[in-house]
Amino acid sequence: MNTLENIIKKARGTLRRVVLSEGEDPRVIEAAVRAKKMLLAEPILLGKSNIINPQITNFGGDPKNFEIINPVEASCLEKYASEYSILRKNRIISVQEARLKVLEPLNFAAMMVRMKDADGTIGGAIATTSETVSAAMKIIGRAEGIKTVSSFFLMILDKPHHPKNAALIFSDCGLVIEPTAVQLTEIAKSSVLSHNILIGGEPKVAMLSFSTRGSARHKRVRIVTEATAMLKTLLPSIKIDGELQFDSAFVPSISLRKSKNSPVEGEANIMVFPNLDAANIGYKIAERLGGARAIGPILQGLSSPANDLSRGCSVDDICDLMAVTAVQVGK
Repeated sequence: MNTLENIIKKARGTLRRVVLSEGEDPRVIEAAVRAKKMLLAEPILLGKSNIINPQITNFGGDPKNFEIINPVEASCLEKYASEYSILRKNRIISVQEARLKVLEPLNFAAMMVRMKDADGTIGGAIATTSETVSAAMKIIGRAEGIKTVSSFFLMILDKPHHPKNAALIFSDCGLVIEPTAVQLTEIAKSSVLSHNILIGGEPKVAMLSFSTRGSARHKRVRIVTEATAMLKTLLPSIKIDGELQFDSAFVPSISLRKSKNSPVEGEANIMVFPNLDAANIGYKIAERLGGARAIGPILQGLSSPANDLSRGCSVDDICDLMAVTAVQVGK
């Protein structure tokens, strides 16, 4: 059983309430029907029932079995608007202004999670990453003790041509552009937690760079080495190494030559990239050129699950992310 199959197995039957902010999109509706049939989650679709219901039927579902909420008609609208005005009290907005903000689907979905009317939310099939993440951070908020919200892709290597069968975390692929050493440390720490929730087994962290063990000197390398030192102090029982080039982190034979006695021994399963350029380009090369399955971006560091889709996402992508979101909720 590969990692994705294991996540689906964990999600099945939990029936976590996952609100889909772009509930009128045909891909989202088809994924909701599929997830419902597979018992991966209890999807909640935001939008107009006269648009959504015929599509549910077309995709083989029964509209009577789905919760569809049009924010304009929702009985909880005034409660949400009041909460939003309190939440944004530093901006001194009126309840009327708050009502208009809450009517925006991403904000409404995030408010459902904040108010415990849903367990998690997914958006981004239409909205941009910045819009999706902004709503989650403003309304759902950071987890206790977390200052840096970040994202990762779960990379599945399971094709015959792949050098090994593996599930890797690539972070941060979507949010923090030029992380400081402290931010890199937080990204890595959150990634270890995400690994434990979604993948299981022993986490092995590689703090990536264009340098391996001092082979190059640069301020960007220093940031990675500083982050590595801080992370080892925070997580003394976890196998961590850095700075490492990707081949030293991933290929045991190269690790022996370039980073002898590395605690990760060329078997790292958490790859923490030095900046957003490297991470975003790296995951797309692995996906498009290497044929890896990329699930995400998955957000980490929030108090409750809120995940972002690519605007080019498929029905499979949405369905997989619903399973991930359900598992992130926990027991």
